[in-house]
Order: sequence, then structure tokens, then C-alpha cells
Amino acid sequence: MRLKILLTLFAISLAVSVNAQADNQHGYRNFPLIIMVQFHNLSMPFKDMKSNFSNIGFGLGTEFSYNSKSNLVQQVSATWHHNKTVGNGILLYSQAAWRPTMASGVYTELKGGAGYMYAFRPVESFQQSKGVWESAGHKGKGMFTLPVGISLGYQSYSEKTYISPFISYQF
Repeated sequence: MRLKILLTLFAISLAVSVNAQADNQHGYRNFPLIIMVQFHNLSMPFKDMKSNFSNIGFGLGTEFSYNSKSNLVQQVSATWHHNKTVGNGILLYSQAAWRPTMASGVYTELKGGAGYMYAFRPVESFQQSKGVWESAGHKGKGMFTLPVGISLGYQSYSEKTYISPFISYQF
């Protein structure tokens, strides 16, 4: 459990951005590289906190701002997660995010969007054909998703690098 917490904290600190275009007056950079470490769990929120850290996943994403204040952004992400119980999956999604600033550099985030998830079956499955059960393999199932999330983060701007560690919870 300690290793998972350390890995989570390390991954949050690695949320590094790359300068893709000129900075605006607030220091925000459009199209940063967002590196994510996620944990996939199908359960009631906050019911069993230990199980929330059992299925690790990784993702890449980016975002761009809709306004000059950079508090309304559109995020696009692709993630892969490992889940030994319900199967591994790939999730492609986009979310609009409202990001009010709480204090100097500290921000919160409310986001919602849509996406598509393809979940692979964890074991071989079978289907009936002409009265005989035949292997269907490990094929999966595609599902439409409506991700909603909240985040807390810190933005630190400099001319050489832009690092913004954050922690997010997706429903």
C-alpha cells in the first residue's frame, strides 16, 4: 500500500507540460502535455478506499483554453487501465473544465464531458452457435461514457518549464 501511495505522489509530481505555443499574459500555455497515473475501480465512491488503488492505469492528454483568463478549458485524453476483475480497458474522452483560482497558484476544477471506452474481457468467453458453445476469445465491449470530475492543483509558471501537479477524482 505504501508503494502505491508513493507511486501516486510521484506520478502527480510528474505532470509536466511542454510549451506548444507562445504564452499569454497570464503564463498559461495551450496544448501542454498531461501525463496521468490513474486507478480504475468499479465501486461506490469513497466506500472502500483501499480498493481505489488496486488497478493502475496510465494516460496522456492535452488541453486548450477558451478564454484569456484560462479558467475555461477543453481537455482531450487517452488512458489505458489494468483491471484484473472486469478486464483491461482503453478510454478516449474529452471534457470541458471550469478552473477557478482559489489562492496564488492553487486552483480547483470542475469538469464534465463524453468519451468512448473499450473494455477487454478478463477471461475467455463463449457464445452459443447452433446449440454448441464456441470460444469468442477475449474480445471486448465498447461503451459510451459520461465522465465527471473534480480536481485540486497548483500552477507554477517559469520561462523554462511549466509544472502543474494535480489530483483528480473521476466519477
